[in-house]
Amino acid sequence: MTAFRTLHRSILLLFLVVVIAIVTLVHFSVSKIVAEQSRAQQQSMSPAIALIVEELLKPLHISEALGRSQELVTLLEQPKPDSEDVFAMLERLEQQFNLVFFVASEKDRMQYMSDGTVIPLIEGQVSWYFKYRDQPENAVADIGKWEDTHFYIDIKIFDDEGEFLGFFGVGKSLKSFLQIFNTYKQQYGYDFIFVDDKSDIMLSSEATLMAEYSDFTNLSELPWYASLPEDVKAERALNNRLITIDQQEYLIAEVSLNQFDWTVFLLSPLDKRQTDISQGFIVSVVTLLVVVFSLFMMINHLLAYFRRDIHRDIVIPPAPRLPDRAQVEDNYNNVLKAYHSLSVVLVDIDNFAVINDTYGRATGDEVHQHIVTYLQKALRNKDVLGRWSSEEFIILLPETGPHEAQQIAEALRKGMQDLPPIDKALQLKLTATFGLSYTATSRPMHEVTSYAEDALYQARRDGCNLVRMQLIN
Repeated sequence: MTAFRTLHRSILLLFLVVVIAIVTLVHFSVSKIVAEQSRAQQQSMSPAIALIVEELLKPLHISEALGRSQELVTLLEQPKPDSEDVFAMLERLEQQFNLVFFVASEKDRMQYMSDGTVIPLIEGQVSWYFKYRDQPENAVADIGKWEDTHFYIDIKIFDDEGEFLGFFGVGKSLKSFLQIFNTYKQQYGYDFIFVDDKSDIMLSSEATLMAEYSDFTNLSELPWYASLPEDVKAERALNNRLITIDQQEYLIAEVSLNQFDWTVFLLSPLDKRQTDISQGFIVSVVTLLVVVFSLFMMINHLLAYFRRDIHRDIVIPPAPRLPDRAQVEDNYNNVLKAYHSLSVVLVDIDNFAVINDTYGRATGDEVHQHIVTYLQKALRNKDVLGRWSSEEFIILLPETGPHEAQQIAEALRKGMQDLPPIDKALQLKLTATFGLSYTATSRPMHEVTSYAEDALYQARRDGCNLVRMQLIN
């Protein structure tokens, strides 16, 4: 609850800063026309900000979050990772996030791609691995796979002792970027140029500027850039500068992407009416863009920070509310496909109806949330918790045999009966009854849960606060 209060106050503070910035800029606008055009300009730039965050920062956050997965660290700690496990994980992630994934192992010097290919990491033949391995940065953006050029984000993976284990990364085809940029250009008229610290063009809305077979176009090769004053080129200070390309005037907005050590140039075409706008109006528009973009990134990072603390499960992130039966069935199919075996546990809160009738629905809701919080903390990262009915939960335990599942259920049962009361004045003693089953083959969920329900009914008949198991014949 403290974390949510802190998040709420931080967002309110950022919102206040945004309001003050907009009011100040409007106050210094030269006229009502300038203010109206400023708002129109800002509305057209907002999609550009959203596009950069969606296409670049989101994959970065995904790769950073997944890079902390214990499943990934465990795979890379092996002298020779099991290729079936690696490909199963990569295929699952590709289907979930619609991105290309790869793992590069330091121990066996092999790179595993989500499309099923394996690339030996031989020094002198694969340059990127050895180049970035020895650099201090833990996250690197690069262009590669030249037969179908891709943009990659490479994340270094370390074990608990800080030993380098290899790389984990995500990739997107440059063709997809071109399609997205082209759609945006047709709708809003803006061109993008993403430049690294060496002035090489990494991404662009202009297809002829994209790299091919490690041949990058440098910013200095562009005619409009070559025509700029030497001091401007030396400092690469292009923000708010007007340029001419093919007899068309453009305004450049410059934004730094510190995560990649890149600079983004947004080239905005200006018609005659826009070119007559005063310099003060141009400064106001670009300043507003930079302020909103910076605050958008701050909010995005702030939400990502709290998401790391609140969302424990990386493989199947929990929703704000527990998954319902339909969602659980989707998770069941995904887990069974990824792990090939699982145990299903049904949990029934003992005397929940009596608690509701005696103490009211508000207390019942508190009891329900109290147990949900306990189960979420007690379960493993790969386990899935869902809602089965108003007083029942379902737990999916991937790669867990029936005897191990019974031990887990017994530990949960004991832990639940030892929970502190939600209200010392009420002194409610909470217990639950558990029924479980197991499958090592591809069966429909309803078939496995029917056996778990039979086991749950048996535990109720035997007195509740018990664990019973019924296996499929």
